[in-house]
Amino acid sequence: MDIRTVGVVGLGNMGLGMAATLVRKGFTVLGYDLSEGRRGAAEAAGVAFVPVLNDLLGRADALVFSLPYARDVEAVATAEGGLLARSDRKVVVIDTSTSDPGTTRRLAARLARAGHALLDAPVSGGPSGAAEGTLTMMIGGAEEDFALAEPVLRAMSARAVHVGPSGAGNIVKLVNNLLVAAHLVTTGEALRLSQAAGLSAEEAVAVVNTATGRSAVSEVMVPRWVVPGTFDSGFAAGLMRKDVRLALELAEESGVDLPLSAHVGRIWREAAEAIPDTADFTRMADYRHP
Repeated sequence: MDIRTVGVVGLGNMGLGMAATLVRKGFTVLGYDLSEGRRGAAEAAGVAFVPVLNDLLGRADALVFSLPYARDVEAVATAEGGLLARSDRKVVVIDTSTSDPGTTRRLAARLARAGHALLDAPVSGGPSGAAEGTLTMMIGGAEEDFALAEPVLRAMSARAVHVGPSGAGNIVKLVNNLLVAAHLVTTGEALRLSQAAGLSAEEAVAVVNTATGRSAVSEVMVPRWVVPGTFDSGFAAGLMRKDVRLALELAEESGVDLPLSAHVGRIWREAAEAIPDTADFTRMADYRHP
């Protein structure tokens, strides 16, 4: 089944970038967002803004969700008179949100009963990767659904990896973001140590990035957003707190004790006053302030 029209639900920093990329790659793209204020940016990118959610759900050959929470994904996918009411074709939902595997599996089963499919397809690469079509996507779901959605996935990403059945993509993303959350804490502390001991953070990180202590935080985030003090990566601290919470909940459900990760979770929670949910998540690596 050809996919020519893609509906993108959620036109924030990530969703609008993905929608614009799909337009450039030749798809007809419909966009929906709760905020009518996103219409101008969407239309400037060649996205047809659809003000009524069910209109978009009823017209798209495939759907891309970019939403903050699992409850938002479930509410959109099961909206009365929306996707579940369609019987004209199989629609694959590509959920790029970071969700929990349990919710994903339950929702995938419900969509399957209605003749549709859900791929959990969280992404790495940030707003710039979404806008440039260079995301890494980690995808859970049935192989046949991955194959059906592959043209859309390929258009949005530099690498789209089918990691396993439903929920597998969420697991990989939570593992990834748990590491990022820890790296932000440890990198910020290490650079604070360097400053206090008499070597500038800039000089220290330049060497670290040629040695074994490097990470995406030290190689990309610190030079781009922390050292200049711009803290404008486009990813909110509140979303990282949510991802860390989901990862630790998954650890508890899986019967795994993660003492260091649990401490990282406490650090992120206790920093909420200094680094509120609306702040950029890279502020956690700010070596200038304790």
